[in-house]
Amino acid sequence: MSVAVVGGLHADARRAAVARLLADVPGSVVLHHDLETATAGTVVRTVRDATGVLSAGEAPLVNDCACCALREDLVPELERLADAGDTPLAVVELWDSVEPKAMAEVVAAGGFTVTAVITAVDPALLLPYLANGDDLADGGLAAAPSDQRTVADTFARQLEYAPVLAVADSPEADEEDHELLTQLHPTARRVPIDRPADGSAPLAAAALAGFDVEAAAAAQHPACALLPAEADAHGVATLVWHRRRPFHPERLYAALEDLTCAAARSRGRFWLADKPDTLYHWDAAGGALCVESAGPWLGALPDAAWEMVPPVRRAAAALDWHPEHGDRCQHLVFTSPGLDRDGLEQLLESCLLTDAEYAAGPDAWQRLPHSFDTLLEV
Repeated sequence: MSVAVVGGLHADARRAAVARLLADVPGSVVLHHDLETATAGTVVRTVRDATGVLSAGEAPLVNDCACCALREDLVPELERLADAGDTPLAVVELWDSVEPKAMAEVVAAGGFTVTAVITAVDPALLLPYLANGDDLADGGLAAAPSDQRTVADTFARQLEYAPVLAVADSPEADEEDHELLTQLHPTARRVPIDRPADGSAPLAAAALAGFDVEAAAAAQHPACALLPAEADAHGVATLVWHRRRPFHPERLYAALEDLTCAAARSRGRFWLADKPDTLYHWDAAGGALCVESAGPWLGALPDAAWEMVPPVRRAAAALDWHPEHGDRCQHLVFTSPGLDRDGLEQLLESCLLTDAEYAAGPDAWQRLPHSFDTLLEV
């Protein structure tokens, strides 16, 4: 039995994509866990096919977490379908704010073949969701009482993890909307939800094409993420900023607000002069920035430790390798309509060490203000 995971905060587009799969793949079944009732202590599960609901039930919350309940209940339901032997495709339709990465990994760990991870998108809603810095909890979309995610960062991860985007035919979407989608995830396969005029079923084909869980996880790791390339079209631009010199921690910290608000979406990796061994992850959307440690740079590890590092990480480090700094670098990508490329580059450059500061060397860098300690809770 093949399993396709379909998610996305654009609920109407997601439901349309699921309905299309049910119509185009005979015998397919959809499992959906509704987390809206989680505040009452339960998660409602429904199983349906093209004719309607086949079964429904409730799963209790686990550790006061709706997503935990979903994980506990999903695999047994898939096993039941697989044992029946008459379901060629099980579609796991995720609730609005559930992120596909965790669920795809749960399904794969349960011994099932994940053949696709699909995020459904309405291009007209792309920028409004990326610009929405509201907490999920404010809209009743939190998956747990402790869920502190925002609409923007959740949607960004849903969009960027999936190698297939099911795109709704939205009359309100213009060239700028479609270009923004292209630049945010240039490697994604974009498939129309509606059937083409030739009668083919591209979404069904995409749902059965195959998916590599390990490769998808590696592509999200900040050390080796496949980030967008330079682009400028239809009023949307992507700036790729790559430098070898470390940031001055105090000047970068002072510029964080301006840098965060400079683009609808920015991400990447960077290094601070006062913390030369740590790779930091930059992740911004909706006017909010998350900075966190992603472990050591490979250049900071002894040679013996390299055998424990995945090959994809070693390959990514080799592309950035510098004879003095190893794989330490600044690699930040900013994507937005109306992007002020020149102003953004000037601001980023001003945050680097000056020639004199750089020449002073690593010992002197350690004496610079540790401005990020509070943000990083060091």
